[in-house]
Amino acid sequence: MISANNVTLRFGKKALFEDVNIKFTEGNCYGLIGANGAGKSTFLKILSGEIETTKGDVTMNAGERLSVLQQDHFKYNDYTVLDTVIMGNKRLYDIMKEKDEIYAKPDFSDEDGARVADLEAEFAEMNGWEAESDAATMLNGLGIETDLHYKQMTELEDSLKVKVLLAQALFGNPDVLLLDEPTNHLDLDAIGWLEEFLINFNNTVIVVSHDRYFLNKVCTHIADIDYGKIQLYAGNYDFWYESSQLMIKQMKEANKKKEEKIKELQEFIQRFSANASKSKQATSRKRALEKIQLDDMRPSSRKYPYIDFRPNREIGNEVLTVDGISKTVDGVKILDNISFTIGREDKVAFVGPNTLATTMLFKILVGEEEADEGTYKWGVTTSQGYFQTDNTADFDYDLTIVDWLTQFSEE
Repeated sequence: MISANNVTLRFGKKALFEDVNIKFTEGNCYGLIGANGAGKSTFLKILSGEIETTKGDVTMNAGERLSVLQQDHFKYNDYTVLDTVIMGNKRLYDIMKEKDEIYAKPDFSDEDGARVADLEAEFAEMNGWEAESDAATMLNGLGIETDLHYKQMTELEDSLKVKVLLAQALFGNPDVLLLDEPTNHLDLDAIGWLEEFLINFNNTVIVVSHDRYFLNKVCTHIADIDYGKIQLYAGNYDFWYESSQLMIKQMKEANKKKEEKIKELQEFIQRFSANASKSKQATSRKRALEKIQLDDMRPSSRKYPYIDFRPNREIGNEVLTVDGISKTVDGVKILDNISFTIGREDKVAFVGPNTLATTMLFKILVGEEEADEGTYKWGVTTSQGYFQTDNTADFDYDLTIVDWLTQFSEE
């Protein structure tokens, strides 16, 4: 369990959070949501102690351990993959290293013997003998093959480092788990594994994610940040959305009824306030009018962007035909006799563990690479846009954002 008590955080005169009180309890997974800039990641840093509050404090039960998904992909470059995961439980890792140092001494003293005996007892109590196998199981579940477990972190691609840091956060059954965008850069299999892990996790989880499908799958509660406050809802993301919309609807209906009542009372008062026989009734209605308070209906700080795709002309039924495309890269065949047809109303997702293959297919289809075999044909009425994995070259200009975007305008 972890709780924020009267937490306020100010940057100059601006308050990001104001007197926030919220408790996150054991056995629940909380999705922390809000508009960009609302303070989701900042609130996680407050909970972890990385950022100090202006006022208020954060408390946990005595003896409980908190684990955080690290965001620095280069922090552990000097360590092996397996050690990086085990470092998620710092006390266990420190015991392992101190034991190794003592056993490696050429002049092993009685004091060393007593110290290592204490360490071994604590090590066994923390299930230290299963640490490497537990870490390896997590890594394998996230798609990191066994032959990579003893490599240095610096040898891994960034996409794999993300998975290692996720395994580090999950390792050792922490009492409170803080995850900031844990599905970023994960493939579908790894996301599925993480979902099952969190569903079966018995302690407290607080997660920030823009993936509503993920939040729907794992969350028991939603904590909504808006205007410096946090409102807690039971249920997953869809339930939060329906509940919040229902609450707004009910408040609007209640305000409408109050406004109708106000109008009715005002009309009576105006009509009969000067009438001696009705003066008592007019006074009574004045008191009733003063008691009516409309609910505060501040609009959400969220902005909902909308992109309007308008084609220059209607396309035909045949959008793309691919026939027998094959491609070999560095002696490895990554595309083998690929054939498919896409129609005008189709929306297709290409999924799979080999991202090199899907990227190569896309590059072939936009003309950046050539296939070894096979052909493809775009419909004559189509035009193509390509959002690639590495966009570095697209921004290699000394332009403002507006000028850069203007390049692509036909007007």
